[in-house]
Amino acid sequence: MSGEEEATVREPLDLIRLSLDERIYVKLRSDRELRGKLHAFDQHLNMILGDVEETITTVEIDDETYEEIVRTTKRTIEFLFVRGDGVILVSPPLRTAA
Repeated sequence: MSGEEEATVREPLDLIRLSLDERIYVKLRSDRELRGKLHAFDQHLNMILGDVEETITTVEIDDETYEEIVRTTKRTIEFLFVRGDGVILVSPPLRTAA
């Protein structure tokens, strides 16, 4: 298989395959976001990510002023298994034309 054939995107999962060993962005249910290096994935979008930064956003309502209070919590995780049924969006790294 030539290099050009390997870089061809014919199916949606091909775009994810091209992102192996690169940092990706994953949006999950429950207002969670992940950025990490993609080590493996399957057809269900189960993924193994390394060097992960997880961001959790919570919105609370102040009882007195009824204003929304947005809180963001971040943590880093060395390796993480992501179950595919919680995945909303996967964004590969930006690619620039050479």
